Amino acid sequence: MNILVTGGAGYIGSVMVPMLLAEGHRVTVVDNFMYNQSSLLDCCHYEALTIIRGDVRDKELIRKQAAKSDVLIPLACLVGAPLCDQKPVEARTINFDAIKMLLDLSSRNQRIVFPTTNSGYGVGQEGIYCTEDTPLNPISLYGVLKADIEKALLDSGHAITLRLATAFGISPRMRLDLLVNDFTYRAVTDRFVILFEAHFKRNYIHVRDISRAFLHSIEHFDRMKNEPYNVGLSDANLSKMELCLEIKKQFPPFTIMESPIGKDPDQRNYIVSNEKIERTGFSPLVSLPAGIAELLKGYQVIRRNQYANV
Repeated sequence: MNILVTGGAGYIGSVMVPMLLAEGHRVTVVDNFMYNQSSLLDCCHYEALTIIRGDVRDKELIRKQAAKSDVLIPLACLVGAPLCDQKPVEARTINFDAIKMLLDLSSRNQRIVFPTTNSGYGVGQEGIYCTEDTPLNPISLYGVLKADIEKALLDSGHAITLRLATAFGISPRMRLDLLVNDFTYRAVTDRFVILFEAHFKRNYIHVRDISRAFLHSIEHFDRMKNEPYNVGLSDANLSKMELCLEIKKQFPPFTIMESPIGKDPDQRNYIVSNEKIERTGFSPLVSLPAGIAELLKGYQVIRRNQYANV
């Protein structure tokens, strides 16, 4: 298949694109390389790969590339609540307008697989799992834009949306601002962390399993289309304290402290059911402990603070 991946040199894309190429697909990546990343260099030997440095808001560029594609994967995004709050205009034009433009340029015989976020659930009810039928209650501009464009995509009749848990793991375009990645980095470099509202829970998923979920969705598109799917580790609905204790098992010098005052600026707190996508035959392969072990090795290499979406 011919696959267009916008933002394909980002945290997820730089893991997914090599997988797509290895499966024999022809892949076109459109990315503005806003973080000056060098990801995808190891893929340049593939004749089936095209890389275009460009802006996903460029209508003529996207029209031309979309017309040649069987599958559209819009990864280009300002990711995370802090970055969207800092740049609200860019967030709307990239996270909503550009994807709506791509949708409008597409045809019903094309397949769209889109990453949204289970942060759209906002604040859940204690002990009750959020399913795809749980009303969305986003508490940030990032979450609102993701929820709004998800509805437009699902209403189109030729899209699948993946409500991703909090990602973790090593990627050629690394991010240190994701919770597992952040806490593990703090363990290695600072050897301590101070937690605010340590009981807040969320779900987690490795970046390689995110990429596998996209490949699974393409392969089973007709069966799965027009539906949202939570994508996470069903055994990893953990509080921040529980996550830190998992890290401490592998890095005992890690000291965990709780602050009795102060609030976490990220007020998300929910647990998630991933049963729906599991019923389609998908299951993650990378456990949280395996991902932490991988990060501990990776952080012997990384000693810089540039790997964040801020």
